[in-house]
Amino acid sequence: MNSLEPIAKLARRRFRGLWRAPDFRRLWLSLTMTSFGAQITNLALPLTAALLLHATPLQMGVLVALETLPFALVSLHAGVMLDRVRKLPVVVLSDLSRGVALSMIPLCAWRGVLSIDVLYAVGFFCGVQNVIGGAAYQVLIAQMAGRARLVEANAKITLGETSSALIGPGIAGLLIQALSAPFAIALDALGFFASALMLRTLRVRNDIPAPVARQSVGAEIREGLALVWNNATLRSLSLLAAAWQILHHMQVTVLILFATRVLGLSAGAIGLSYMAGGLGCVIAASLAERVSRRIGVGPVIVHGLFLTALGWQGFGLIGGSPAVAALALGTCMLVFDFGAVIYAINYLSLRQALTPDHLLGRMTATMRFLTVAAAPLGSLAGGALATVIGLRPTLWVIGGFGLALTLAAVRWSPVRRHRGLPAVASD
Repeated sequence: MNSLEPIAKLARRRFRGLWRAPDFRRLWLSLTMTSFGAQITNLALPLTAALLLHATPLQMGVLVALETLPFALVSLHAGVMLDRVRKLPVVVLSDLSRGVALSMIPLCAWRGVLSIDVLYAVGFFCGVQNVIGGAAYQVLIAQMAGRARLVEANAKITLGETSSALIGPGIAGLLIQALSAPFAIALDALGFFASALMLRTLRVRNDIPAPVARQSVGAEIREGLALVWNNATLRSLSLLAAAWQILHHMQVTVLILFATRVLGLSAGAIGLSYMAGGLGCVIAASLAERVSRRIGVGPVIVHGLFLTALGWQGFGLIGGSPAVAALALGTCMLVFDFGAVIYAINYLSLRQALTPDHLLGRMTATMRFLTVAAAPLGSLAGGALATVIGLRPTLWVIGGFGLALTLAAVRWSPVRRHRGLPAVASD
């Protein structure tokens, strides 16, 4: 039986309307497949740096920072470009490029020339493609689903991605132990190649350049920035997400080092712990539409932030034998990933619903710029702080700031007042 078949059956039961569209099914399968490969790289890349290349906390911070730096460098120009061109060719080219870049890691390992500088270069290049291709994917999803089904579409796509997170980390851990971390990344590269082949004949009727008069690139960038900054909800979403991304990338920088060097966990044990996080992702994606209808889109976003903060705080409290530590890490991952996914689905849906069709590309890129541009600072801060005060205290600091962010969202953000998605006229 195809390993994706149970996931597909679950998706069909939860989202029968969209599942009737063959092209949407193909897009869903593409994202699910590349997400499965990403589970391998998400573990293998930092493990390669930590175990094979003996990276310091600061070097780990630089690696994570370079993966997110492209959001600050190219997001705004990418948004203008996406509103001027068809999105599908951009997605296909981005998948091919990431497949080629990731192939360089096992190739360099085979030739005996792998170094931290190679990881830096591949991480940065894949970050550029993630900025461009990821934004194109988000716009393509909105175009295919239509405004009436934004929460449904985002929940469906996220269900596929997070179902991969349920089984991917465990398989990734075993593959890393069997093949070594660099060679396991080759499977992720193959996933991107397969995705590009699958999507090249996709039909998206609404995938056409926006029918508006062309302005200068600078003028169109300013229009995207003005859209976000002049809308109180979009502005608040960007500020909350920016602060969250800084804290998240601080955590990403230190967690693998903490798990391997303080808790003494193997790649297989870490992979199994991350599978619990995948379970949280699947549960959140399955319940997202129902929960947002019951308590409101805005309140769900705030509750999601609170759960991620609890997860961050919990990481710093883990101790005991490797078996106990692996179980505790899995529990914290479940709480964190459940909160992160249910937050992300409603966050994406709310910002898409607030934006006219001809500005979706620029809004997506602008929000990604505003929210992730500071993430490299978080990565560097996490590495530097861990060098000074240690890995465990750094996780405590991250959790404390996460709880403070939730309190700020409850007291001052207009996001919490949105019970349903607002209606914005499409072009």
